[in-house]
Amino acid sequence: MIELDSHLDLETFLRVVRDLEPVTLADAARARIAASRAYIGRVLEEGRPVYGVNTGFGRFENVRIPDSDLLELQRNLILSHAIGVGDPFPDEVVRGMLLLRAQSLALGHSGVRPEVVELLLAFLNHRVHPVVPSQGSVGSSGDLAPLAHLTLSLIGEGEVSQGGRVRPSAEVMQEIGLEPLVLEAKEGLALINGTQAMGAVLALVLADARTLLSACDLAAAMTVEALKGSHKPFDALVVGLRPHPGALETAANLRRLLEDSEVAASHANCAKVQDAYSLRAVPQVHGACRDALRHAEAVLAIELNSVTDNPLIFPLEERVISGGNFHGEPLALAADYVGIAIAELASISERRIEQMLNPALSGLPAFLAERGGLNSGLMISQYTAASLVSENKVLAHPSSVDSIPTSANQEDHVSMGTTACRKARSILENALWVVAIELASAAQALDFHAPLRPGRGVAAAHTRIRAEIPHLERDRYLKPELSRLREMVRSGELLAAVRSEVQAFA
Repeated sequence: MIELDSHLDLETFLRVVRDLEPVTLADAARARIAASRAYIGRVLEEGRPVYGVNTGFGRFENVRIPDSDLLELQRNLILSHAIGVGDPFPDEVVRGMLLLRAQSLALGHSGVRPEVVELLLAFLNHRVHPVVPSQGSVGSSGDLAPLAHLTLSLIGEGEVSQGGRVRPSAEVMQEIGLEPLVLEAKEGLALINGTQAMGAVLALVLADARTLLSACDLAAAMTVEALKGSHKPFDALVVGLRPHPGALETAANLRRLLEDSEVAASHANCAKVQDAYSLRAVPQVHGACRDALRHAEAVLAIELNSVTDNPLIFPLEERVISGGNFHGEPLALAADYVGIAIAELASISERRIEQMLNPALSGLPAFLAERGGLNSGLMISQYTAASLVSENKVLAHPSSVDSIPTSANQEDHVSMGTTACRKARSILENALWVVAIELASAAQALDFHAPLRPGRGVAAAHTRIRAEIPHLERDRYLKPELSRLREMVRSGELLAAVRSEVQAFA
């Protein structure tokens, strides 16, 4: 059981979101929430006008709402804002939204009752996932439309997914013994004014990107061996003269993966002077991408423990302050950076694929085919990789440089952060296919070097791939095999096989 309090990290996030660990609210968090709510009660008793508590929203900020209408005000907010469109977010993204919204409210500056947070956690623990359309957020005031759909289910409206079935929220809540929430003053606004949709998507992208990065280092090492490339560019002496952290880490990975290579020994005295950039500059390119992702993780670490709604409640100081913590710019910029970095990983991977498939560059059979001509081998896999890399170039155009004013120009600069995070996810999905194609190509190429054994880590990967995907003797239907290899990358299964042989591989 995970206790939700004042700190949440990415590993704990994943335990809840992907490993389905139950969550409970810490007593300290419950006390903070209650104190914040008590102060809202005093504000209402005094009759002070406070945005979103007893006023309208956005352009209607100066419209005072009578006390008798405050509950209807909050309900109307949710109903009116739940106008998202597009395919629903996957359940894991919705689980992330539930958790992050609960975490933000648990910090005690949002003015909600403890039972609001308890209901968010109950949805998580019962694995009830609101149906949340993925499009419709401009990233300020936070993720209004997605979070409104999330909240819609809490009040017994809309639909939820449970056990793979989509059903009315009210019906599912009744079955599991949960009462629909009746929103009180400030609570509707507190639930929808935040960055939890973009935050959930980015957190999952970064978790998967960690695995992708290591898989890209592995694929590059396999390609180096397949092409009988030099190991010297990965020497610590070289990267030490330009010691970016990511480059140092990538070069160390390659050295470990290539250790004890018989392939390298076989061409120690060859006439080749230096390799193409896609081999020689792997530490510099992969390393820069690694540093970009590390920066994004630092941004996310702050966001996971932030209060992102408006206005903010400070019970100790007895103040209510309107601010801009809902603005998604920090995540928007980070997500654009992540998308660009992952696009680059796929781009250089596709160039290594071409190096292996092109006989003028590889010294290997054309398209790695046995009896070329009768068989086409892996020819079209490079087409697919090229298509995906080209698509990624379009997707990598930054969203954060765009802004369209909303709410009659009251919200005159928005982040488009959710779009940036969704695009980064699409780029990642494409990149997984590209690296799977490189791994399949490298495994095929390495077969032609038998009986020479490649580096220890490369050999472990080659053995694991060949345990499920045989050498391509003649043309066959390859899509299922590539799908399986892609899943071996995503799940970390292939990396686990390598790490059993190369302990320090990061």
